[in-house]
Amino acid sequence: FKGKSARASGSSPRTMYMSAVALSALALVGSAAAFAPVSMAPSVIQQSRAAKMSLRPSAATSVLAGRAPRAFARSGVTAASMLGHDKIRAEYIWIGGRGGCGDDYRSKTRVLDEMPKSVDELPLWNYDGSSTGQAPGKDSEVFLKPAFMCKDPMRPQGNNILVLCEMLRPDMTPIPTSTRTLAQTVFQGNEAEVPWFGIEQEYTLFKDGVPMGWPKSGARQFSAPTPLNTFGYPGPQGPFYCGVGHDVSFGREICEEHLDVCLSAGLTVGGINGEVMPGQWEYQVGPCVGIDSGDQMHMTRFLLHRVCEEHGVIVSFDPKPIPGAWNGAGCHTNFSTKKMREDGGYKVIIDACEALGKNHMKHINLYGAGNNRRLTGDCETNAMTSFNYGVADRGASIRIPRFTERDNKGYMEDRRPASNIDPYVVTALVFDTCCLKGDTTIFEQYADALLE
Repeated sequence: FKGKSARASGSSPRTMYMSAVALSALALVGSAAAFAPVSMAPSVIQQSRAAKMSLRPSAATSVLAGRAPRAFARSGVTAASMLGHDKIRAEYIWIGGRGGCGDDYRSKTRVLDEMPKSVDELPLWNYDGSSTGQAPGKDSEVFLKPAFMCKDPMRPQGNNILVLCEMLRPDMTPIPTSTRTLAQTVFQGNEAEVPWFGIEQEYTLFKDGVPMGWPKSGARQFSAPTPLNTFGYPGPQGPFYCGVGHDVSFGREICEEHLDVCLSAGLTVGGINGEVMPGQWEYQVGPCVGIDSGDQMHMTRFLLHRVCEEHGVIVSFDPKPIPGAWNGAGCHTNFSTKKMREDGGYKVIIDACEALGKNHMKHINLYGAGNNRRLTGDCETNAMTSFNYGVADRGASIRIPRFTERDNKGYMEDRRPASNIDPYVVTALVFDTCCLKGDTTIFEQYADALLE
């Protein structure tokens, strides 16, 4: 790779990483074997080393197992890291001043001497809130309180972790964008409801300022020629949803790699698929219980940004990235409680739908900035000014699956949330409306910010 980057060479970063690091790994393992007893084979060395790393195997073991999370040039694989060390790198992650919309994650690394047994053992930290729009310069320190942790799949060598944090003032009260703290107060004390959430996160991949598969792609045309075809615009929607082929699927490598790192981190990602608009993809998180849904959603979004960073691509959670007759991007939220999942739960679901209808505008105001551009009544949406629910109706505000009606129990899908929701806000709001009094006002300040 002398004098060339992975992109300049013409091969994908994943392919080059696989080739180069595998050779490097074999060489180093072979070198270790030369200084080991004759009876100790390279495979034994690998197993012994992996056993010492409880969170995940070394980079060498990962590569030899066929996993290549990123380009070799940025892999950080060295002889020292292959042999292992005692330090733990904890990547503290928090939400910046634009809030939990998915496009403002911040992080920095703290080196630890020991692996924490739980998130409660991690130390408090702080950051400069004046540089993120969350504090004035004269009182700039914002505390980071660890709330959720998982393996760090972007640093496969050694035992490293990702740490999602709440953001607190010096008096330990949450700053406005620390919505996790507020959402937790809604879920706490109501664990008997066992609320399950399954969230479908849609997103759009941008390259060189346009969605992947747009003007520079030479996408296949599925309609009569138009002047736009001269510039490589894709044909009308239809072939791209779950499509297979170079001219209908744009960004699959990123989608697949994102799934890989999420599963390696131990996150509950249930699947992926190509979406209706070219360059648009989806992954599903869940089922997760209560506050865990928001934790995992934010962690998967952070990892999506990191994967895109490695590929020189931008991920957008804008609810309508392309105006006109193109599908927007949503964050459909599937929801059920213990009672809904039990025999006779269909009535509980209908009651919940009625409650959601009575609080429609309260929810809409918290379901993502710019959602008015998406909820128009077209492109598989219901107009945001009205509310309805129906069985198998993808044009409704709430869709009740056909199996739920048939079995007289199950779940429902709120199709109103935009792709840029704060999952802490939406999950807590749905739970409050469907299971509690439905009168929470703790997110009103957040709603005002969305409407500005």
